[in-house]
Amino acid sequence: MIDESHVRELLDARDDDAALVLLEGRARVIDAAARADERYAGAAVLLTRGELVGRLGTAAPAEQDLRTLAQSLGDAVGKLGA
Repeated sequence: MIDESHVRELLDARDDDAALVLLEGRARVIDAAARADERYAGAAVLLTRGELVGRLGTAAPAEQDLRTLAQSLGDAVGKLGA
């Protein structure tokens, strides 16, 4: 459900308020303006770009750190039954 490409896409976003969201069982990265869009009503925000950089401690992490974080997010979402 959540993989390294989602985390990389979020990290590559220009806006610190871009977010990795979960909607109807699918993860996607959206910009801050899209979060107010009706298409994303009910989406659960998992992590913003700003939070991601803060958690990783850098905007240029090692690929292994991205994989580890993606796995952690995927496990957490799976436990929620999403």
